[in-house]
Amino acid sequence: MNKPPPPKLPPKPKRNWAPYLLILPSLLYLLLFFAWPMASGLFLAVWDDEARLALYTEASLDSSLSGTLPQGTQLEILNRQGNTVSPEELGQENLLTEVWFKLSSVDVDGNPVEGWAPETRIRVRETAEDGTPLAGTVRPILGTSADPLTTLNAEPNAQSEGVGKLEQRVEVTILEQATLEVWYQVRGENAAGDAVEGWARSRYIQVFGDEVTGRIDRGDTGELTMRYLQRMVSDRFFMPALKTTLLLMVLIIPVQFVLAIVMALVVQAQLKGNTFFLYIFAIPLGVSDLAVGILWFSIFTQNGYLNTILQTLGLIDSPITYLSADSRQWIIVAIWLAEVWRATSIVMVIVVSGLQAISQEVLEAAEVFGATLWQRIRYVILPLLRPSLQVALILRTILALQVFAVVIALGGGDVVTVLSNETYRQYYELRNSNVAAAYAAFILILSMVSAIIYLRLVTTQEETAT
Repeated sequence: MNKPPPPKLPPKPKRNWAPYLLILPSLLYLLLFFAWPMASGLFLAVWDDEARLALYTEASLDSSLSGTLPQGTQLEILNRQGNTVSPEELGQENLLTEVWFKLSSVDVDGNPVEGWAPETRIRVRETAEDGTPLAGTVRPILGTSADPLTTLNAEPNAQSEGVGKLEQRVEVTILEQATLEVWYQVRGENAAGDAVEGWARSRYIQVFGDEVTGRIDRGDTGELTMRYLQRMVSDRFFMPALKTTLLLMVLIIPVQFVLAIVMALVVQAQLKGNTFFLYIFAIPLGVSDLAVGILWFSIFTQNGYLNTILQTLGLIDSPITYLSADSRQWIIVAIWLAEVWRATSIVMVIVVSGLQAISQEVLEAAEVFGATLWQRIRYVILPLLRPSLQVALILRTILALQVFAVVIALGGGDVVTVLSNETYRQYYELRNSNVAAAYAAFILILSMVSAIIYLRLVTTQEETAT
């Protein structure tokens, strides 16, 4: 009896790659223009590229390490030696070099000899058209106790083998020229108090005037550090900038939301000419931050529009100085008014889009049941606007933390300063990118914390139900 054939299994469904291909450009964009810059900035705030200096057993990068010393360590200079350096590295900061000549001459015994001598021992007498030295004489050595003869070395290095000696003022032919970087043999104590000895390049070491002591000016090895965050917190402008930034947030955001909701209700009321109101309300969207600051500076300056109007109405006898070091409160008022005028329209656009999503039947039902305008706003419109208000609050808080150009235009950034201004000051004026990154990371943390608070406090109906 034949067995029935096994049942056929349904074909395995093919994976649909279309959604992944569609989202791939967005993921690449986020990685390249958001995640990578943000991670790099945060890393810069906690990483010191020059924290430690590596010491080598010999004056060569190919030798083994003898230890490391922290930046700023006091050193004892034991010896110095020249070592070959690539032409690309010659322009580096603090790099100390010495020039050696390969010479051909006659030694003290009258025998021909070739070897290397430092430039300091040769007086160049003849050069080519391009400035290349061709011939010269040996400089005399001053001092009764010094050896009057000049030693020629097998290599452009005082530690290499000597191949002969030249008398003073003897003529030499210059065959070759070599530029060397000076290496120092140093000794210092590490963080644990242990003595460490080794060779280091001159570009990292500051030698004092006595030529036997020095310090590590900068290192070549990085490590994690809290030093830049500590410098940010201890900066004398940090607390004033933080207080002013938080004060502006408290002053600006509530007023903006009230005005934005009123403006959105006017636009949504379908009054005659409501499109005109929308265009008028949206004008600040097309003006840059700096232009807004300059505009309001022209209003509050001593010869500006505000003083002109008040004098014309007879309310004041002479112009009032609003923007000066003695009137810090007026600068804050001017910044507050400028920011309210500039960014309220952004909130208004978000609220208008939220209002358009509310069904007219719901509003009409509330009106039928006798709800007043205030009751409709409080119990119907605002609860249904919570998703839009979440977005607007987060966006507006981030923008308030980043306020910069308006503060510079109205206050110059000195009398009244904010966190963004201190970030700019550290990066541009003080040339300290690590502390600037610490300020930027602090602004990012404040933005993220405020976003989490808004998401927790301003919950939607769906979030409340879950």
